[in-house]
Amino acid sequence: MSPAFDERERIRAAMDRILASAPENSTGALTIVALAQEADGHRIALTQRHKDLKNESYEHVQARGATPDVEVRLRATIKKLKKTIENKNKELAQIREDVPALVRAVHQLTLENHELRKQLELPEPNVTPLDHQG
Repeated sequence: MSPAFDERERIRAAMDRILASAPENSTGALTIVALAQEADGHRIALTQRHKDLKNESYEHVQARGATPDVEVRLRATIKKLKKTIENKNKELAQIREDVPALVRAVHQLTLENHELRKQLELPEPNVTPLDHQG
């Protein structure tokens, strides 16, 4: 019996145990990682050498009406990312609302700064203080 044949048989047996909710070597999760652990092998065996068994495993899971764990995690990640995008869009909208007021403030400060600089350029006034001695 070749190692590849033995490996395929171990994967099939592991698939049967996981689908029967009777795992012996893994958590029994509906993932390729758990299937590889259950078969006492490596994930690479399923993702590179035995892609047909990986696909068969997914087909069995879907046929039972179950959602593979990897899909559940991906959906949760997508939901979280959509919420993050929504929050960032709200922040950007608030910034966009604040921009005109900030532009006006900068413009006003620029005008005042210009006026103050002009005043600094004026010559000293030629004024004699009044004597308050009485």
